[in-house]
Amino acid sequence: MASIIDPYMILGVSRDATLDDIKTAYRRIARRLHPDVNQNNPGANAQFQDVSQAYDILMDPVRKQDHDGKLRSQRSSGDFSFTLRVTPSKRAVMPLQEPQVIYLLAEIIPDPRAREMDLKRESRVNLTLVLDHSNSMNGIRLDKVKVAAHQIIDQLNETDILSVVTFNDRAEVLIPATPVNNKPSLKTRISMMGASGGTEIFNGLSAGVEQNRRYLGPKLVNHIILLTDGNTFGDQDKCLELARTASREGISVSAMGLGQEWNDEFLDSLASTTGGTSSYINSANAVVQFLNDHVRNLSNAFAERVRISIAPDPDVRIESAFKLAPHPQPLTTAESFLQLGSLQANRLISVLLQFQLPPNMPTGFRSVARLAAQGDVLVNTQQSYMGLSDISIEVTDQPPPEDPPVAIMDALGKLTLYRMQERAQEALASGDIQEATRRLENLATRLLAIGEETLANQARSEAQRVANTSNLSDQGRKTLKYQTRYLLLGGASEEGTE
Repeated sequence: MASIIDPYMILGVSRDATLDDIKTAYRRIARRLHPDVNQNNPGANAQFQDVSQAYDILMDPVRKQDHDGKLRSQRSSGDFSFTLRVTPSKRAVMPLQEPQVIYLLAEIIPDPRAREMDLKRESRVNLTLVLDHSNSMNGIRLDKVKVAAHQIIDQLNETDILSVVTFNDRAEVLIPATPVNNKPSLKTRISMMGASGGTEIFNGLSAGVEQNRRYLGPKLVNHIILLTDGNTFGDQDKCLELARTASREGISVSAMGLGQEWNDEFLDSLASTTGGTSSYINSANAVVQFLNDHVRNLSNAFAERVRISIAPDPDVRIESAFKLAPHPQPLTTAESFLQLGSLQANRLISVLLQFQLPPNMPTGFRSVARLAAQGDVLVNTQQSYMGLSDISIEVTDQPPPEDPPVAIMDALGKLTLYRMQERAQEALASGDIQEATRRLENLATRLLAIGEETLANQARSEAQRVANTSNLSDQGRKTLKYQTRYLLLGGASEEGTE
């Protein structure tokens, strides 16, 4: 479905702007985003394409008139929308001779009307389960996966689409993509799963993408859940390239690791590339609730294929991006868009961005970055929607006293805990056993101070293990990594409005 952009919003001009006003606005933005001056930020290039399109529309009287009519029709239809709210950690900074850091908290908030009425959709979920059934899944693990799959079938309705792919060193389409209108038959096929063979994720993921494509559509949440308990060897790059292709088509992938033997860095990359989530399931007994909760959240989607482009000014560098809610995880900043997945009707998406400002900035007001959030609002006839925020700060020799926003300070405090376990792993990888031990002991102290006694004991146990054996346990490493991530949910509002 072709999107209707709002050229006035993109250029930052009023609807009665003159041609000179439009040219001036275009030149001002081009000085910040044009590829000739902003070569190192892929988000700037993506936004400049929208800016160029908006300029071409408003400079052509015929296209402008046609577009104005479409925008009026869209506004009069009462379409739902979302809001992009961006809060800087500082609104004024001093000019320093060295670089300095500033944070932006970007929040994407669903239309409040979405929580006040039962939003009917033509169809909800186009779901593909890609399930590992290698030898290591034999026994209670596979039994719990079958129970979870049965319960997922129960909660889906006849307008939902389900497909199931099982894989070991080969892939089998257990349930071809089909509407969920014969639940007993689908459950019977699930019950036939048995464990055998090794683990090659690409075969399963490739078959899963193929099944999801069969009903791929703009009114659907097109999603793949990959569940594995093992490592895959030699095909990781192919999996990541396939994930990028799927993401461009509108398919997101969530990856769930069961037990200890899977590659968490690989599954993190696979999920963040597509806007999905990566999760650690520490026991077979937790599989059922975990998978069911995940599918229930998919069914509550208000907007799908949500993504955000970050366009820092040419002299500003983006250093990191971390999704705080609804599912905390690091994001890659190397692509034109940060894929954020589904926006639920009752929960916002929040992302913490870290930027480096240049040294020796002249005093006065200056821009920092443009952020553009895009997504498909499922209930709208014209689904594509964009929110835009352009952030500026003041550079002054005497900045007024200001306390950083509480939400940013709270997020940074909890994110520090996640970073501490990362730094411990980095020290261990470089062979600095003493530093890794020290960082884990400090992490334990900080966790205990905020009342996380069980996790603090895990960190202390891993510190002793590192000191004695120079290694982390697989279970301890994954527990510290994912549980310190989940702590961020305590500091990120899950409500759509304040």
